[in-house]
Amino acid sequence: MTELTTAQRRVLEFIRAELRANQLVPTLREIAAHFGFKGHRAAAAHLDALKRKGFVESDPGKARSLRIISSVAWLRDRVADIPLFGSIPAGFAQDKEQETEGCVTVDVASIGFNPTRNTFALRVTGDSMVGRHILSGDVVVLEHGPEPRHGEVVAALIDGESTLKTFIKRGGRPYLKAENPRYPHLLPAQELMIQGVFKALIRKATT
Repeated sequence: MTELTTAQRRVLEFIRAELRANQLVPTLREIAAHFGFKGHRAAAAHLDALKRKGFVESDPGKARSLRIISSVAWLRDRVADIPLFGSIPAGFAQDKEQETEGCVTVDVASIGFNPTRNTFALRVTGDSMVGRHILSGDVVVLEHGPEPRHGEVVAALIDGESTLKTFIKRGGRPYLKAENPRYPHLLPAQELMIQGVFKALIRKATT
């Protein structure tokens, strides 16, 4: 079977994820919006290529009849479902419990590492990390377990409250740095617990 380009593979995985989540095939408008295409033609071109290469088919004249007809091993090996544990404040720390909200499906090549059972995702709220190009509404992928290095972005509990910040260690004392001058850095009065170290960012395209 003909190999897909990276863009075609991502379109195919988006269709697969939408079918799994909503049982509905995304429209050309929805595909274009998700990937930031300027118009429907780019989305249509990718779908045409997927049909020619034998990965999808549809019934002529029927809306939302597109279906995936290939589940080849190389495609399964290149995607992963990462559990989404709710949101995390990128602002002032908040007393917030994590709640499972399903999974986010990712292209392993696009995030640059192989997820493990300790990998999880959180939705960002707030703007204290804009200096690291992390915006409210983004989804951050993190790894639980490794010790953070100086300058790495982390999800942390500081004195029992959750936040997303840059981990800084100076003079043997760790603290959390905001990447927006509107917010103060956070020094633990009692406890600083690292929940996860930042590994990748997922941003939904906007129209």
